[in-house]
Amino acid sequence: MSNGENRSDTVKKHKDYLFPSVAMYYQDPIALDHGEGMYVWDESGNKYLDCFGGVLTTSVGHVHPHVTEAIIDQVGKLNHASTLYANRPQSVLAEKLAEITPGKLEKSFFTNSGTEADETATMTAKLYTGRQEIITLRHSYSGRSAAAQSATGHSTWRLLPSQVPGYVQAVAPYCYRCPLKLTYPECDLACAKDLKELIETSTTGKIAGFMAEPIMGVGGFITPPKEYFKEAVAIVRQFGGVFICDEVQTGWGRTGDKMFGIEHWGVEPEIMTFAKGMANGSPIGATIATKEVAAAVPTLTFSTFGGNPVTMRAAMATIEVIERENLAHNAKVVGDYLRERLMGLQERFDVIGDVRGMGLMQGIEFVKDRKTKEPNPQAVLKIFEETRKHGVLIGKGGLFGNVVRLGPPLIATKDHIDELVTALEKALEK
Repeated sequence: MSNGENRSDTVKKHKDYLFPSVAMYYQDPIALDHGEGMYVWDESGNKYLDCFGGVLTTSVGHVHPHVTEAIIDQVGKLNHASTLYANRPQSVLAEKLAEITPGKLEKSFFTNSGTEADETATMTAKLYTGRQEIITLRHSYSGRSAAAQSATGHSTWRLLPSQVPGYVQAVAPYCYRCPLKLTYPECDLACAKDLKELIETSTTGKIAGFMAEPIMGVGGFITPPKEYFKEAVAIVRQFGGVFICDEVQTGWGRTGDKMFGIEHWGVEPEIMTFAKGMANGSPIGATIATKEVAAAVPTLTFSTFGGNPVTMRAAMATIEVIERENLAHNAKVVGDYLRERLMGLQERFDVIGDVRGMGLMQGIEFVKDRKTKEPNPQAVLKIFEETRKHGVLIGKGGLFGNVVRLGPPLIATKDHIDELVTALEKALEK
C-alpha cells in the first residue's frame, strides 16, 4: 500500500527541465521506478495496482517475460534498419496483421505512434478517393500533430485553431449526454443519421472518409449503440467515403472476446489504425488497409523508425501472449465482473451518473446531480488522491474531466478487481 510520499528528485527535475505542458497526475506526482505484472513501484518503494496501464498500453502486464525476452534477443541482433531495408520481424508482423484483422485488410505501414498511424490513414483515404474532407466525431481524439489536432473533437486537446483544413466533426453517439436530447432506442439512431445532413450541409458532399473509435477513449469511454456503426458507415459509403477505424485504444483484446473493438459492431473498415497496447509499451503505430486502398499511396514513402525490428519483435511477442493466454476472453470475463462491481457502486453513490464501456475498458462518469447531470470533475480529483492512498492507480478523461477511466492490463483477475473496487469504495465513502 502507498503512503503517498515521494522522496525522489526525479519529479523536481521533470518540472525543471520538461515542458510545463507535460503534466502529471496527483498533487504530489509519482516517479515510477519499476513494475511487474499488474503492479508498479515508485522510487520511494510504494507499491501500486496499475489500473490504467500507461493509458491502456501495458496490455499484457509490466515486464512480461515473453515480450522482454523477445526485445533483448532482437537488440542483440539488429536494433535499427529503417523502411529502406526489409527486416524479418517487420515482415512477419505485417503478415500476422493481415491474418487477424477483419475483412480485406492486408497491407500495413508502421510508424511510431497513434498520431502517425491516424495521419497516415487520413492521407491514404484522401489519396485513394481523390477527395480532401474527413469526418470525425465530437469528443474524439486523434493525436498531437497539426492534422491530428484538427481532427480532434475535444477542445482540451486542441492547442491551436484547426491548422489543417477539411476536418468536420459529427455528433457523437454519447447516449448519456445526447446532444439531440433523445433517448436510445427511441431515438432511432438520430446521431448516426445526422451524418447525411452534415455531409450535405457542412462539406462539399464529396468526402474522403470517416474516422472513428469503436469506443471513444479520451472522450471518456463513450460507447455507442450497437447499431451505430452500421448506420453511420453506410451513409459515409453512400457519399463515396471510406471508413477508418481507430483501434489505438480498443485494439488487442481490450474490449473482450474480440481482438478488435469494431468486430463487436459488425462493420469491416477499409483502413484501421493501431498503437498503444500493440507492443506492450514499446513505441509503435500501425496503419493497415485493403490492397486497393494501400495502392493509392505513392511508392516513395519512408519512415526512419517505423518498422523498427526491436519494436516489431515486441509487438509480435505481445500478440503471441494475448493469443496463447486467451487474454481477449479474460478481458470479457474479468471486465464483466468489473462492470458488475461498478454498477453496485452506482447504486450506492449518487455522485456516479453513468457506468459504461466494454471488457477491461470501463468508465465512471461523475456528476453533481443525476437529474441535471452537471459534471463533477472535483469528485474525480478527490477519488484520484484517495485511491492512491490505497495503492491503486486509475485514469481520467472526458471533455469535462469528470470520467474515471479504468483500463488495467488484460492479465487482471477478479482478485485484482476486488482490490480496485475496494479502493474506489473507500474513496467514495470518504
